[in-house]
Amino acid sequence: MKKSYIYASISILCWSTVAVVTKILLGSLNSFQILWASSFFAGLFLLIVNIANGNILKLKKFKPKDYILAPLIALPGTFLYYVFYYNGADRMLASQAFIINYLWPMMSVIFACILLKERFTPRKIVAIILSFLGVAIVTGGELATFHLETVFGACLCILCAVSYGVFTALNQKIHYEKFLSMMLGYFATFLLTTIINLCNNHLFIPDFTHTLGFLWNGMFTMALANTLWVIALQSGETAKISNLAYITPFLALVWTSLILKEPFSIFSLLGLTVIVLGILLQLKDKKQG
Repeated sequence: MKKSYIYASISILCWSTVAVVTKILLGSLNSFQILWASSFFAGLFLLIVNIANGNILKLKKFKPKDYILAPLIALPGTFLYYVFYYNGADRMLASQAFIINYLWPMMSVIFACILLKERFTPRKIVAIILSFLGVAIVTGGELATFHLETVFGACLCILCAVSYGVFTALNQKIHYEKFLSMMLGYFATFLLTTIINLCNNHLFIPDFTHTLGFLWNGMFTMALANTLWVIALQSGETAKISNLAYITPFLALVWTSLILKEPFSIFSLLGLTVIVLGILLQLKDKKQG
């Protein structure tokens, strides 16, 4: 097996555990406490990566404005995305939250059209409609009974996908070395969440169990997964490897069922399938363009 596929497989495996790890940590902590410690470990891991590959030396060429702009364009992906996702996941089943979060590829398309002036095509419009139909199917039972907490959670997860869509578009528009930008973004997130937790008197010393959760969440699902994914895309066939990412939410359904004992929902599987169909539809449009 090519190394690129090994790297991609490790990334997918790490990402697929996000729903389970998040739900477990939310059992005793709030979203800002989780993000506070996790972002520290993510930033620390990326600092080590940047030192190892020599990217850290590029900071010498940064102007004062770059030290503000680089983390600023990363914050929608390192701060807002997680704040919305954690709060959404706290209000609904972990599997539902993770599936709705997978609207982010479609949001990337929407914001590429808005911020990068890419063209809206009929195929993209149909793909967007399909993706939102998928969200409606995932939350079908709760929407029918208008379960407010779940509906609010779904809205937060949509906002987390919006945040990541903005993040991807901004990073295409304003170019910084990815690993440096992400490192600065995670450290900026750590600083922001430190201030928020300090103001709310929520700073704490993690115990051993929490530390393990933060290490996995920060180093593996945030930093390592993203790092290996970039390496995989750079060293392999981008189109084929990119499509492997859509295995992630299906694998997440398995973990939430086995570990969290969440009931397997036909609505979740059907809704996820419709969302992925929408994403694949717009990918075909991109290839033809």
